[in-house]
Amino acid sequence: METLLVSDIIEKNKRSNFYYSFLLLPKPKRDAINVVYAWCRTTDDIVDEEESVKRKYVRLRLWSREFERSIEGTSRYPLLNKLSQIIQRFNIPLHHFHDLIRGMEMDLMKTRYASFEELREYCYRAASTVGLICTEIFGYKHEGAKEYAINLGIALQLTNILRDIKVDAVKGRIYLPLEDLERFGYSEEELLSGTYNAPFVRLMNFECERARSYFKLALEHLSEEDKPLFLAAQIMEAIYFRILQDIERAEYNVFAKRIHLLNLTKFFITVEVWWKNRPSHAA
Repeated sequence: METLLVSDIIEKNKRSNFYYSFLLLPKPKRDAINVVYAWCRTTDDIVDEEESVKRKYVRLRLWSREFERSIEGTSRYPLLNKLSQIIQRFNIPLHHFHDLIRGMEMDLMKTRYASFEELREYCYRAASTVGLICTEIFGYKHEGAKEYAINLGIALQLTNILRDIKVDAVKGRIYLPLEDLERFGYSEEELLSGTYNAPFVRLMNFECERARSYFKLALEHLSEEDKPLFLAAQIMEAIYFRILQDIERAEYNVFAKRIHLLNLTKFFITVEVWWKNRPSHAA
């Protein structure tokens, strides 16, 4: 597993939405982000693999203990020892990594979320933590950058959840808060069977507006001074906001096909965000 991870970091990243956002980073920061990405990807893959929940939980615990050993440089996995060096170089708080692992544990223990408060906690652990880690690598001048990372992470994760409703339903998993399903008169059985109807449209409209509110809240916390440092995050923001818009344009019918962006579209979004934030424009 480790040999594959180290040799295929870039190739795996190219197939993700993250790749285009990291292209414009200085090489030391880009290399650091790639190692963080590989760690996050590995942690997530443990949960997603086709194994029993008990086996996945054991593997996640072992991976977590190896992470602890890496802080002393004694892990048997070179990737984790590299990550430890990055943590020290950029002074990244360890609790962000522990919180992300707790988020993956939630995925093993829960297939339903009763309220948005429960879901928000999951979104923070699974996504905002990654943003906070990246924030330390990007560098920042204002503490508001951390709030930007937290709220953007929630916005991205909510968008992921809305896009992948069908994929998750096949696994028997529902991320949308059950209180919201009840509010709009849409049942778990309907979601699991892929029923597209008027209550589902109203439900999705509500959920998309909630995701939009977190995109907006994130922007309110990013200072003009920090925007050049957070170019990569703004590219991610633009890519996922486009996905959210495409869900809305499809009239929320995520059962018909999975919404995704072509690589060319991601490239043009990257260029557009760079153009808007280029130094001459900022001046």
